[in-house]
Amino acid sequence: MALASSVKVVLGSIAFAIFWVLAVFPAVPFLPVGRTAGSLLGGMLMVIFQVITADQAYAAIDLQILGLLFGTMVVSVYLERADMFKYLGKLLSWKSRGAKDLICRVCLISAISSAFFTNDTSCVVLTEFVLKIARQHNLPPHPFLLALASSANIGSAATPIGNPQNLVIAIQSKISFGNFLIGILPAMIMGVIVNALLLLCMYWKLLSIEKDEEDVAVEVIAEEEMNSHHFSPATMSRFTSLNSQEWNSRLEVMAVQSSPGMSVPMGHVENLRNRSIPSENEIQGVPSGTLESARTSNSSKEAANDVSSQVKEETIPSKRVASLDRLRDVLSVLTSEGKDDLTTRWKKILWKSGVYLVTIGMLIALLLGLNMSWTAITAALALVVLDFRDARPSLEKVSYSLLVFFCGMFITVEGFNKTGIPSTLWDFMEPYSKIDRVRGIAILAVVILVMSNLASNVPTVLLLGARVAASAAAVSAVDEKKAWLILAWVSTVAGNLSLLGSAANLIVCEQARRAPQLGYTLSFWSHLKFGVPSTLIVTAIGLTLIR
Repeated sequence: MALASSVKVVLGSIAFAIFWVLAVFPAVPFLPVGRTAGSLLGGMLMVIFQVITADQAYAAIDLQILGLLFGTMVVSVYLERADMFKYLGKLLSWKSRGAKDLICRVCLISAISSAFFTNDTSCVVLTEFVLKIARQHNLPPHPFLLALASSANIGSAATPIGNPQNLVIAIQSKISFGNFLIGILPAMIMGVIVNALLLLCMYWKLLSIEKDEEDVAVEVIAEEEMNSHHFSPATMSRFTSLNSQEWNSRLEVMAVQSSPGMSVPMGHVENLRNRSIPSENEIQGVPSGTLESARTSNSSKEAANDVSSQVKEETIPSKRVASLDRLRDVLSVLTSEGKDDLTTRWKKILWKSGVYLVTIGMLIALLLGLNMSWTAITAALALVVLDFRDARPSLEKVSYSLLVFFCGMFITVEGFNKTGIPSTLWDFMEPYSKIDRVRGIAILAVVILVMSNLASNVPTVLLLGARVAASAAAVSAVDEKKAWLILAWVSTVAGNLSLLGSAANLIVCEQARRAPQLGYTLSFWSHLKFGVPSTLIVTAIGLTLIR
């Protein structure tokens, strides 16, 4: 494609430059509007500058990609509600054998979860688990955070639903889910292993902490967690295991003890009796009239005491029965609440099982080659119906700003393609980037690697995808498929090069910084120190294994 008019080239380049700056640096001082607004601004400028028409802008929006992205995000929301990622977090520390074992687990679980639930989602929910584990074992967090982010990017390369650029490649190339997985899976497995080995080599000393220090740290954390829970259902186990006869006898004893007539101590009664018996000298010193009147008053008091004691004896059984009835009412309420809790628990277990079955069904349908976009949307709606409640709270967790960002990016990239600049640059590079030669694959990989870090991976795929595939198709149909898979592998792993290389890196960095009581800042240079060798080595090894 030849270059467009100089006016379109200049104006289209300005619009794309604005989009690129705001996409890579969303908080740029002179226009801190963010990535989503930046993509819309770039698309709007393409139409206003008449680089493309309004109809071409609407046609540039790929609804299949948006549908697949929306469906996978909804499924991820329901999986998070079903505690899927909580269980994955527990696997990180289950029967752990030390720091080196932990970092290998982080790499493995992060890669697998990212392949099927997108790398961004995995990084959002697993970052805090990783920080807690590092704290419990008295270890520095940054090797584990690097393991999480880098393995999430590598693992997400294996499937079309692992990351946004793979969604674009799967839709444009029409490669089935199964063929995509088979083509990149060997490279992904070897990449995760090599990435874990590099982490162990670089941070061996930091991970070689003494075992006794680990045990002390774990015991202190466990003791703090036990002290923070003042109630445990285990304390109610004996309460609910008594039979009815034992309950009746205990309730009767409790009722007798709680009655007012039995609440006076015996020592106090004996003291009152001693006070009521006067000494012999006191009696002799009292006149006869006074003694007579005293006898009369004493006899009347004794009669009154007899009456009151009879009344008390009559009221004791009635009060005992009343307190017994009250305690039986309390017991019946506790029993009904226990039944309700049991019913609620079983309903939750059945709902979680349904969510997992729908997700497995979605993956099977994708492997069978059904339309990926409608399969994801169908699974999302099945989960909404299964939940049987207002779906608004769950749908509000979907990142609609990401969907809008994609709309603006589609328009902006389409406008930049119309200028002819990408085609001209590719015409210059194409003779050196033939994938039927090792040298050509290496040069193509370097171009993708550089562009993915300069222009971000999704715009790179949109700009290069069709051109790379057309060049490979001129060689053979097999090479065309291989070209798409190379583009998917390199553009994804390229995100590990620097902290700004992928959204997953930024998510881990922000989640770690904002984690309550566990906050940690992953610096740009600490990431770059590991990211450069990891990206180059993993990319090179993976290229030899892609089919």
